[in-house]
Order: sequence, then C-alpha cells, then structure tokens
Amino acid sequence: MWKIIYRCMLVCLILISCLRSTDAIAATTERAIFAGGCFWCMEQPFDTLPGVLSVMPGYTGGTKPNPTYQDVSAGGTGHAEAVEIIFDPSKISYQKLLQVFWHNIDPTVTDRQFCDTGHQYRAAIFHLSEQQQKQALASKENINKIKRFKEPVLTEIVPAGTFYPAEEYHRQYYKKNPFRYRFYRANCGRDKRLKELWGAVAGH
Repeated sequence: MWKIIYRCMLVCLILISCLRSTDAIAATTERAIFAGGCFWCMEQPFDTLPGVLSVMPGYTGGTKPNPTYQDVSAGGTGHAEAVEIIFDPSKISYQKLLQVFWHNIDPTVTDRQFCDTGHQYRAAIFHLSEQQQKQALASKENINKIKRFKEPVLTEIVPAGTFYPAEEYHRQYYKKNPFRYRFYRANCGRDKRLKELWGAVAGH
C-alpha cells in the first residue's frame, strides 16, 4: 500500500517539475512577427541567429480565419505572408531582430516586395507589446532621419493579430528545396535590390 502511495507521489512530483520547467521556458522567451514579402526569404535570415529558437512562416494581418496559401496568394484576405520568431531576449534583443528585418526588405515601397506584388506581399512590423511598438517606431524614424534613401520609409507598423502557421511544405523551405529557393531568390532580384539599398549590411 505504501509503495503505491509513494509511486503516486513520485509521479505527481515529476509532473509538477515538468510543468514548472515549461512555464520557466515560456517566461524567458518572446515573440516577434515581421512581414517582408515572400516568407521563404524572410525565414532564413532569422533562422541562423544565435538566440532565435524558432522561425515559423505564416499569415497574419487579415480577417479570414485559418487562411491557406492559395487564399492569401489570391489576395482579398487582408493577410500578409509573414514569419513568427520565438527568441530568447537574454541572448538576442528585439532591436537586433529589427535591424535584421530592415536589412532584408525594401522599405521604400508599399504592397510589394521585389518581384512579388500585392497587399499580401507588403512589408510590415506587427508589434506584440507597447515596448515593441516604441522600438519599431524609433527604428523607422532613425532610418528616415539619416536619409539613406531618397524615398521615405513606407513600412507599416501595426498591432499584431492572430498568426496562422503556413502549411508544412513551406516551413524551412530554403533547407528542403535549396536549388528552387536560390533560383527563386535570384530570379526575383531580391539580393541585387537589397545590395543597392543597404550595401554591405544587406541581409544582416
């Protein structure tokens, strides 16, 4: 009888320990959501950063619940292709993520990025807190202040809504289909335009 009670207590303690560990992990991570045109091309730059735990391509910013890739690509949903980043703020800051975001987009256009056109390919920062909003606005203002471009920075900074993960075949696309990914990226003129805009810091 005592053995059964002891085993039950042991199982309970293990479960409590696991729950506390999960809570601790959640408490030490934060989310960031960025849109920069094709989400295949926005996944890679963040995926390799120390302190970034995961990068999920998906859809956000619109009104249609549970959209598919076909829905968003066709337009009319209001959603943008985007990436959701889970990161450890003790290892990488939101400001660093913003820097990488800017250096991977063309901030001088609206409703397009490189060869992809339409509202679903807009560049946007979807902030998840007041602090993120302040930092995003400050980073945009700083780019405008230094007058790096002839045109003003037109990138949206808006509150985040529901983020819908993309279909499995879109995730880690640059790893699953490296040849197709490189061909698309080159054919779209993405790296060429980024180099024109940002010079040596393009993509970083």
